[in-house]
Amino acid sequence: MLWEIKTHRFDTYSDFIRRREIEREVEQIYRERAAAVDCGYDFVIGVSTQAHADALIEADFSLNVVVTGCNR
Repeated sequence: MLWEIKTHRFDTYSDFIRRREIEREVEQIYRERAAAVDCGYDFVIGVSTQAHADALIEADFSLNVVVTGCNR
């Protein structure tokens, strides 16, 4: 299992910035997940907050997202 940990302060962003950030992150996640799968690994995204997790899952329900609660 490979993890990508996101420690952005997502909850503090405006709605516009949140949408742009999710678009950018999802593109990056797709590339990283594909590489992980090609090497035989599952892929998990760890985020600090539930709001960040919800936004990623709303963008693509197939993402495996875990709320870590890690603060930066």
